[in-house]
Amino acid sequence: MKYFNKALIVLLVSVLSACAGPTPKEVEDERVDKEGAVINAQLAGGYIRRGDLEIAKEKLLKSIKLDSTYVPAYTTMAVLMTMINKPIEAENYYLQALDLDPENPELLNNYGTFLCKNKKYSEAFEMFDKVLANSFYETPEVVQENYGYCLLQNDKPDYKAAEEHLRQALKANPEQASALLAMAELGIATKKYLMVRAYTQRYHALARASAHSLWVQIQAEHALNDRKYFLQLSKKLMEHFPRSNEASLLMKLPPL
Repeated sequence: MKYFNKALIVLLVSVLSACAGPTPKEVEDERVDKEGAVINAQLAGGYIRRGDLEIAKEKLLKSIKLDSTYVPAYTTMAVLMTMINKPIEAENYYLQALDLDPENPELLNNYGTFLCKNKKYSEAFEMFDKVLANSFYETPEVVQENYGYCLLQNDKPDYKAAEEHLRQALKANPEQASALLAMAELGIATKKYLMVRAYTQRYHALARASAHSLWVQIQAEHALNDRKYFLQLSKKLMEHFPRSNEASLLMKLPPL
């Protein structure tokens, strides 16, 4: 009987210890680890901006080790893996982040964009639909733009749906420069060259001209047979981006 009493006491002590929760030291250690995870992830972001990708990777791995539930560390690692052309690893980190926070709209949008760039279009559209279904998401215009652009990149482009999403993006934010350029690209694809001119002009009023944006408008001006605009834009492209692929493409166009 005494044996059973002792066994019962041992069991009772064990149960009470388990119910007592973490000790103050354990709580403090966990707090320090979580803070360390945040700091290391923030440092990694700085190293990425500086181009020190290997150090950034080390910081992110340390962040995940300190707190395996810290979602931004996984998403930043996914971005880093994408930058160094490791899409399989990048997707694994996106999926781990989604396991931790499956309804995060920013994460779903970023993952959808990643899937689109890797030609997984149907999966990308699924991610974008999930975000747009979230009525509390504060910047749906960003997702609308990504959705529209992805529809343009699809193996079988849906120009009508793409235009609808891009117009929704611009309705919410008329100065969303990248959406303006996407609309111009849609105009090139559908041979609506006056539309291309209108949207590239709006784009260039908001953002610095790139070789790509100039080339988009140059194609339109060439199709419209507008020699004045064509020569102006061609001169700018050759002066600012002489070694670009767009400059090489320009040289192949018939003169006006």
